[in-house]
Amino acid sequence: MGKASRNRRQKRDKDRQRRRAERTASLGWSPGRGRVPSQQELVVTAVDAAVDAVCRGDQRSLGEYLGLLATEQAPGWMQAVSREIAGFLRLSVTAGWRHGWQPAELVRHVGRELGDTHASMAADVIADEMRGYAAATVGDRWAAQVSALGSEVWWGSAAEFLGARTAEALATVQVAIELLHLLQHLPVLERLCPLPGTARAAVSSAIGDADTRILGKIRALLAKAESTEFPEEAEALSARAQELMAKHSIDHALLAAQSGNRDKPAGRRLPVDNPYESPKATLLHAVAQANRCRSVWQKALGISTVIGFPSDLDAVELLFTSLLVQANTAMLREGTKRDAYGRSRTRAFRQSFLVAYALRIGERLSQATVHAEQEAVVTSSGQDLLPVLKVRHQAVDDAVDEMFGDGLVYDRAARVSDEEGWYSGLAAADMAALHGREQVTA
Repeated sequence: MGKASRNRRQKRDKDRQRRRAERTASLGWSPGRGRVPSQQELVVTAVDAAVDAVCRGDQRSLGEYLGLLATEQAPGWMQAVSREIAGFLRLSVTAGWRHGWQPAELVRHVGRELGDTHASMAADVIADEMRGYAAATVGDRWAAQVSALGSEVWWGSAAEFLGARTAEALATVQVAIELLHLLQHLPVLERLCPLPGTARAAVSSAIGDADTRILGKIRALLAKAESTEFPEEAEALSARAQELMAKHSIDHALLAAQSGNRDKPAGRRLPVDNPYESPKATLLHAVAQANRCRSVWQKALGISTVIGFPSDLDAVELLFTSLLVQANTAMLREGTKRDAYGRSRTRAFRQSFLVAYALRIGERLSQATVHAEQEAVVTSSGQDLLPVLKVRHQAVDDAVDEMFGDGLVYDRAARVSDEEGWYSGLAAADMAALHGREQVTA
């Protein structure tokens, strides 16, 4: 090695040692400065500094703090780092609950923003955090989301949270710091269900049992419709499912009015994913509107909040999911598209296809809803249905205003640029069977 090379390496080593000394001193650990901070204090300060570096986009400082955290500085250092980071992550998840986030959407948000590795760690933290609540104090929907994540505490104590993972220490600490930064900067959402630890056990009733049975039948019909290879069978199954949905919703409204039950509108957030998120949000809006609900698309988060009465929310969720499967199947069946010059126009075709599908489905759903209401008026034994529905419609509008207020913004509709895609989407929508109505063949 030449003298110049040795000098450059020695200079780099000195610079590295100087920066490390500066970082250590910035944590409050410096000879001759009186009381030496405890190991816990040093770790906490280093974690805060690393998260701050992520906030500032300072990659150089972040790398140095990560190196400090991921390297054994003294006996027990790495266990202390793991223990403090695990504690910070649990506290941040708990804060996320208070800010309106639910387990499934929190993990999904982490995956969208940071990736699968971060989402997996977030699911683990949620499993750890949920150990602090008695099962009887956790709502059914909340518990179902936690269960669906499939995570459990497998790493032992908090001191082993990071070390038990297969990735190298530096990469693991980086994932944890980036996750902590994201959790500490979550936007505030509307709280739509009881926080864990505050839910009350549901009281079984005839109405609740009937809801469970009907929704079970609807799910079974839609599952068969989506899995069969025979279009005629799928259409018949979907038609029967829609008949049950419409009748169930109207019966619920009449029963609530007759019994004086003062149930209130609620909210439910549904994922709206890329690609083609705008026409998917439009489809959800059409489904919600036809079922006496309202939807608000929060594009930045990839979710739509649907507001309505609980029985109607169930119908919207099931119907939207099924129609989205039908639309995707019909769209993919059309294959790829190219223009006269051989250039791909598949994306424009599919965007236009889904926009047309959503708008046409909206028209058909509205027609089907009116038809179902007219039939219910005839068979409601003198009970006045229309004022009941009007009161519930106003209650939903009031709930939307209360949740979103002046901050409610409607995004502009997706752009249509492919004529073939538009007419293919209309045709596919006309082939869908809704609420027992026949296909539009003309």
